Amino acid sequence: MAGRDYTSDKEAAKSFLQDFYLPGADGKGKDFKYAQQLVSLAHREAVTLEVDIDDVATHDEGLSKAILSNTKRYSSIFSDVVQELLPVYRDKQVVPKDTLDIYIEHRLMMEQRNHPDGDAEIARDARNRYPAELMRRFEVYFKAPNDQPFIPVRDVKAQHIGKLVKMKGIVTRATEVKPMMTVATYTCDQCGSETYQPISGTAFMPRVMCESQECVGNKSNGKLYLQTRGSKFVKFQELKVQEHSDQVPVGNIPRSMTVLCKGQNTRLCQPGDHVSIMGIFLPLPKQGFKAMASGLLSDTFLDCQRIVKMNKTQDDEFDGGAITEKEMELINEDDFYEKLATSIAPEIFGMDDVKKALLLLLVGGVDRSPNGMKIRGNINICLMGDPGIAKSQLLSYIDRLAARSQYTTGRGSSGVGLTAAVMKDPVTGEMILEGGALVLADEGICCIDEFDKMNDSDRTSIHEVMEQQTISIAKAGILTTLNARVSILAAANPAYGR
Repeated sequence: MAGRDYTSDKEAAKSFLQDFYLPGADGKGKDFKYAQQLVSLAHREAVTLEVDIDDVATHDEGLSKAILSNTKRYSSIFSDVVQELLPVYRDKQVVPKDTLDIYIEHRLMMEQRNHPDGDAEIARDARNRYPAELMRRFEVYFKAPNDQPFIPVRDVKAQHIGKLVKMKGIVTRATEVKPMMTVATYTCDQCGSETYQPISGTAFMPRVMCESQECVGNKSNGKLYLQTRGSKFVKFQELKVQEHSDQVPVGNIPRSMTVLCKGQNTRLCQPGDHVSIMGIFLPLPKQGFKAMASGLLSDTFLDCQRIVKMNKTQDDEFDGGAITEKEMELINEDDFYEKLATSIAPEIFGMDDVKKALLLLLVGGVDRSPNGMKIRGNINICLMGDPGIAKSQLLSYIDRLAARSQYTTGRGSSGVGLTAAVMKDPVTGEMILEGGALVLADEGICCIDEFDKMNDSDRTSIHEVMEQQTISIAKAGILTTLNARVSILAAANPAYGR
């Protein structure tokens, strides 16, 4: 395979961003899709530029294939191109908004004052030049082609490293959003010059000695001190995504993958959501003692480019849009309630009253708070009957039908698994709470089969959830109350049944 000419690819990316257009809404004129986004970026009205690879393919098919096979490299190429184009699209003065804006503005003024002839970049040492990551105030993400298939989590392997991967799964854990340093700024205590260190991974080795021309020439051995105000931070969140049960082969357990979200991709999903994730599959480099202990092994992660909530049953995006006119006509019909009830588990004959009760469970009621007292609107249902009358089938159907739900059994769940467990955060090492089935099904439905087989101590942990809609925790120095606004659907056999 011949090597790519990245200089010509950079020019192709520039022409694509400037020249690509779609037909106008009324069939007349041209809609320059990315030029409009560049204007918003230049005026600081937006912070993200999403490049659709389907659009790149219509403009330059070779460039789109190169992006899919080496997404990490082309992400930096597109970022450099956008940085060059922004002054062209800026037609009004942008007011500095935050500390880093004012910091950069002052540094550029100092450059012009110290080097009025414009040879600042030539005179300065390479480590003292402003890195591109510090000057950028935007993020570039790629959207995979619509015809690219989803890859199961267990099939993402070494051949996909550096490429754009598209997969779907269930979010099982989401950490808190914390600031992550991308550019470290140091100040020398002798010469006063500033040194910049771009950081690509999750860990870095701080610089200690100043290596500017003045300190090296004078042999003053100046020490560097980290300046937090001049460093650049981005929002960072770690997700754990587990593959769907229908993708698990016979006799195996579901596998999971770590997804690192940065910037605008954070806080887009919660544990229990079904999501579609597009990202770059990369190895996680280790440093120091961990690198020596792991040897030749390396952890992997997915650098998130786009994350979208999905419907549980179909492979389409979750849409909570307005009601259409056709749907309004159906709602106004007299037998609409009966039609909805019979459409629940249509394979099961009869049981009309049970299906109507399950329909009311799905719809729910209205919470009221008279004089500060909370009265829940959710309905809890226990289906009691002999074995073999389709109780479990109804539970599994409701689990698939509800937008947010969890399914568990009485024997396979404990009180901690239903409420919350105290665990150690692998990123920070702090003790954190990890929600159980009832917390993951917040504002949804939790289906519990074989309810009579549960231990009495585990069953009592559900009582607070059914009445107060909360879970009170006092473990390992953590005193908190978790929301569990969940409807519980249980199925049980009678004490002396067949």
